[in-house]
Amino acid sequence: MITKINELYGRQINTFEIDAAVLDATGLKTRPAIKKLNGQIECQRCGMRTDCQSSALPGNHFYCPECINLGRMVSNCDLAYANEPNQFEPPNNPLTWQGRLTTDQLQCSNTIIDHFQRRKAHLLWAVTGAGKTEMLFPGIKWALQNRLRIAIASPRVDVCIELFPRIKEAFATTPMILLHGRQSEKYQYSQLTICTTHQLLRFYRAFDILIIDEVDSFPYAQDAGLHYAVDNAIKPDGARLFLTATPSADLLKLVRQKQLSISYLPLRFHRHLLPQIKRRYVPYWREKLTKGKLPRRLIDLVRMKVRTNQRFLLFVPHVRDLKPVAEVLAKVLPDTAQFMTVHSEDPHRLTKVTAMRELHLVFLITTTILERGVTFPGIDVIVLGADEDIFSTPALVQIAGRVGRKADRPFGDVDFFIHSNAKNVAGAVRQIAHMNRLGAQKLNHE
Repeated sequence: MITKINELYGRQINTFEIDAAVLDATGLKTRPAIKKLNGQIECQRCGMRTDCQSSALPGNHFYCPECINLGRMVSNCDLAYANEPNQFEPPNNPLTWQGRLTTDQLQCSNTIIDHFQRRKAHLLWAVTGAGKTEMLFPGIKWALQNRLRIAIASPRVDVCIELFPRIKEAFATTPMILLHGRQSEKYQYSQLTICTTHQLLRFYRAFDILIIDEVDSFPYAQDAGLHYAVDNAIKPDGARLFLTATPSADLLKLVRQKQLSISYLPLRFHRHLLPQIKRRYVPYWREKLTKGKLPRRLIDLVRMKVRTNQRFLLFVPHVRDLKPVAEVLAKVLPDTAQFMTVHSEDPHRLTKVTAMRELHLVFLITTTILERGVTFPGIDVIVLGADEDIFSTPALVQIAGRVGRKADRPFGDVDFFIHSNAKNVAGAVRQIAHMNRLGAQKLNHE
């Protein structure tokens, strides 16, 4: 329940969720939650349209089925909001991070500040492990000192959870909040917000600067409602920054049409090239798995890594593959080999990821949920069935990008076990080779 007017600054909340005293507060505004037009209803929170028949309620009312996970929007209520007043005290030096940017990172960072100042949209295309988060710090510092409100949003909960403590450490004196669907923390009005893109549906003309990390990631890339949320959450004159290592065709089209500026960073912060993909052909591996077996080449590779205590992630195409793969490996590995399975709906997902990060596990068997946004130092990667459709080319590039991220081990192995050299695999190989060519050219010209 909303009990203070500042909890509505730059937000849009169902009036049923607001205390009566706040509804009478000066400065509060309302607009219809649902509009009815031409046999359809249009939700003003997520922008999605639904036919009246499938969204009907008793009493000739309607609801939006698209964003119901954030609370039901119905036609007999309003969305309440209050204009964002930017009631922040400008700090003298909010950046408490003591690190240093490389020359390449500093160039990208200065470009980011320039687009923030000019309130323009910009795309930063940087390879995985380039240090995108650190490149944001000077721009965030400038924005905080100018009393601007900032949000960093990502489609993935795991990315937000990993990002928040890094931002908190870099801006230790700045009030900030982390918002995602699995938390119970009460909302607080803050100058800096870290959130999932779904949480942007609760905001309305709030942010002077909106940064979308992993902009190509599911579900944001495929969800028109989340694009609508971004448009709603930013002020009309706000600046947008898109971050990715694998830009979508739609983003690159905007670049070609000069509707979006772009900057590139083809080298990681440690200035080593990306580890290249090794393709290992294992015909009919899925048929073997149905018989409780795995390809000998895969078993031998896993055994070798376990024997040498080389930590790794083993990606499989589907949740249903986790258990049979784990059962086969449990039979062929020593009892001391510590590993677990994890997927998006796993209730112990965060605990397992923490166990891997804290070196309690040798490997995790995982779905694409760990394809991006998480860093495990010194790991290798194996992908079983990399040629299956579930693994898009951007996903495979991101998975490969889990390897070689740290300066003390800027290398590692990326092994794709495949039945055929499908387009997604070939595309990932080409994209990594392309960025490595750009990186090598940059190194050669220095």
